[in-house]
Amino acid sequence: MWPLSRQLVPKQFLSITGDNTLLQDTVIRLAGLDLAAPILVCHEDHRFSVAGQLSTLGFDHQGIILEPVGRNTAPAAAIAAFEALVLAEDPVLLVLPADHVISNPMALGQAIAKAAEGVKEGHLALFGVVPSGPETGYGYIRRGAELFTDLYRVDEFVEKPDHESACQYVASGNYLWNSGMFMFSANNYLEALQTYSKDIYDSCHKAYQTMVRELDFARLSEESFSKCPSNSIDYAVMEHIAAAVVVPLDAGWNDVGSWSSLWEIGDKDEDGNVLRGDVLTEDTRNTYVHAEHRLVSTLGVDDLVIVDTPDALLVSAREKVEQVKQVVAKLKDSDRPQYATHRKVFRPWGSYDSLESGPGFQVKRLTVLPGARLSLQRHQHRAEHWVVVSGTARIICGEQEFTLKPAESTFIPVGTVHRLENIGSEMLEVIEVQTGSYLGEDDIERFEDDHNRS
Repeated sequence: MWPLSRQLVPKQFLSITGDNTLLQDTVIRLAGLDLAAPILVCHEDHRFSVAGQLSTLGFDHQGIILEPVGRNTAPAAAIAAFEALVLAEDPVLLVLPADHVISNPMALGQAIAKAAEGVKEGHLALFGVVPSGPETGYGYIRRGAELFTDLYRVDEFVEKPDHESACQYVASGNYLWNSGMFMFSANNYLEALQTYSKDIYDSCHKAYQTMVRELDFARLSEESFSKCPSNSIDYAVMEHIAAAVVVPLDAGWNDVGSWSSLWEIGDKDEDGNVLRGDVLTEDTRNTYVHAEHRLVSTLGVDDLVIVDTPDALLVSAREKVEQVKQVVAKLKDSDRPQYATHRKVFRPWGSYDSLESGPGFQVKRLTVLPGARLSLQRHQHRAEHWVVVSGTARIICGEQEFTLKPAESTFIPVGTVHRLENIGSEMLEVIEVQTGSYLGEDDIERFEDDHNRS
């Protein structure tokens, strides 16, 4: 989904189908069901994105567990299972990726209730999407005997097929897309994991036992968790057990794996265009346009994907858009910042937007939340000049502490300990001009931090 998604801002944190992000939509669609608050497992780079997006909605959670490295879904579910067993007696886990689109939440709720019937009988349940066509990009599940109404034994897991095989699967009516969504008791999952993937179980058990808790987060040890094999729930457990069952799911599911999939599920105008943002079209058909930052106009084009962001623009033939990963690989190889981050970067205290940069200087716009403050820090290679645009700031600069209001400014010399705090009830906006021999974000030495960052 580049250029909207980046290494540090994957698609689950983006608003690509509506006002909410995919993570927020995942939580919202479960709100009417009889479920406990979620346990979230994510990479440590995403800790504040997860917490912030749930806080914006006013949703509680039972903990955010931070992985130092990604190890696929089987270890993540194991860690969540260990945590759930501390929070409840014989808990049942509903395991959901946070980057799917489901247009019919009511149908999902019905499928969850059906899966719960199987879990009560000791089964481990999967949700199999009723296929809308011969898709070759998904794995398939062949359903077997019906145990209860709309609950079937799993006869076979099938890898992503060629087109001819996919057509046969769909025509038979016995195959479902593997959604990557599961329901099982924590005890049953861990028992199966210990039996069939003992190395994963042992690594996760050790990592959980040495987990460090801080604020609303729990951090897994990199030393222990990095030794855990990487594997999916399907491969590690589900393909080995006789107790696997599948519930057909017909709920408008889409894993939004590419921009073309957003065009397919989007609301189209009379010319087949899906348009988001400030877009003006003329003689344009079957085109997807995402205009986040400015007016985008098209003239005399068909079958394109156009995605505009403040620091990168993608123009692609719609049928070729999945090859964007080749562009991303080139960005990574050349160490371009557009691979990892956006121009605007969110922090637990607010955000900064890199407005301009050049040899020896950089200009940023800082937005600090009411009551929030940056860490007490210093830089070895850069000086900073702060100009308050709006709000009221409390400044620490060396031995001095003072207040700045709009149109007032201060200078932070190289090597000076400093801090910026919003002491008002409104957003604090500051223009920061950096000068120096090195302007990287890693030139920060923190002495105090409200968010326990190193």
